[in-house]
Amino acid sequence: MSALATWNLGAPAGAELDWADIAQRAPALAATAQRYLTQIGLSLRPGSVKVSDISLRTFCRYLVEHHPATTSFAAVGRSEIEGFKAALVNEQGRPLSPNTRRMRVGSVRRFFEHIIEWDWDDAPPRCPVFNSDSPKPDEPLPKALGDPDAARLARAVAAEPDLLRRVVLELLMRTGMRVGELCGLERDAMVQLGESWWLRIPVGKLHDDRYVPLHPVLVTLLDEWRATHEDAGLGLLLTNEGRPLNRHVVTRMVNRVARRAGLGHVHPHQLRHTLATQAVNRGMRLEAIAALLGHRSLRMTVRYARIANRTVANEYQAVTSKVEALYEGPPVLGAEAEGPAMRSVRAEHRRMLGNGWCTRPENLDCSFEAICEGCGFFATTVEFKGRLEQQRDHAARRGQHSREVLYGRLVDSLGEVAPGR
Repeated sequence: MSALATWNLGAPAGAELDWADIAQRAPALAATAQRYLTQIGLSLRPGSVKVSDISLRTFCRYLVEHHPATTSFAAVGRSEIEGFKAALVNEQGRPLSPNTRRMRVGSVRRFFEHIIEWDWDDAPPRCPVFNSDSPKPDEPLPKALGDPDAARLARAVAAEPDLLRRVVLELLMRTGMRVGELCGLERDAMVQLGESWWLRIPVGKLHDDRYVPLHPVLVTLLDEWRATHEDAGLGLLLTNEGRPLNRHVVTRMVNRVARRAGLGHVHPHQLRHTLATQAVNRGMRLEAIAALLGHRSLRMTVRYARIANRTVANEYQAVTSKVEALYEGPPVLGAEAEGPAMRSVRAEHRRMLGNGWCTRPENLDCSFEAICEGCGFFATTVEFKGRLEQQRDHAARRGQHSREVLYGRLVDSLGEVAPGR
């Protein structure tokens, strides 16, 4: 068996070669990597630094074992990168997941980009890791609860006797916050702005805070919670018997209520997906959903709040009849050389507008056809009575009863034309 097959690239930190071993065999690699980790530690969160540490250590172990002549990062080229990718895929017959490989390769790529940008002596002339080296991420539909299951869970939450569990689940369902944000809510997170109550979500995953509106049910529950529970000096809004909440405790709470509702396992993040999907399916603008969820780009929102299949089907059915109408009806005279569908599409009712023309096909109705005449600010005079009568008669011929009534009322309101006018 080859050395590559027995070497565990996915080993946890400290397995095989650690930084001290790498420093003995390739001191330049270890020195540059440690300098880099120190620098990013000044601006990134500890978790991000840890990911870079593991990825760089994995890459350096690969170089030491399989490219001993490559003793500096400045000498790294495509052959080392391509071998590293192959080692990640073929690791001991148990390949790392695409997400883990993408994280490893991405961290190494950012490392090279940074040291090149910082003009370090050990930087190569160009980044040897390309975008195409990382496995393309899958984008599955978010695992949101359907409306029936969401309703069953909501009923189970409303009947939950334990106040903390009910507060936790109501917050997750009604605000869409992340579990980490929930656990970090401060004691004074409830803020009254004007006549409404808001919840200040602390600085979290995206390094920003935000305010989300509080449903009256949440205002009542949080008032009851704060009146009956102290924060044990932690400064947190929610505590678990004097201890801070954590994601494991929250997950157990969610699953306990979900089992009572007959839903089986439900992950807390599913409640975030569920709120986003419910909101987008009921007409909430993506910009507003992004602000509610704390997204920095609409691309994040579209991924989390994917439109449900039922909404797509309803929209499709609504537009299909209108599209079909384009290809039905009598052909236009003088267009015998064209096919029937094209002749029908060309049968347009060209009506002059203020700044152009309406090209609506003649056999299609329009809900905006009399929108101005139905407006409360619309005013007319007797000089337009003849035109209004024509509109009334046109509607009668087409069987548009509501439009006929509208124009009839306008005609009746003008009375008779005075003699001599």
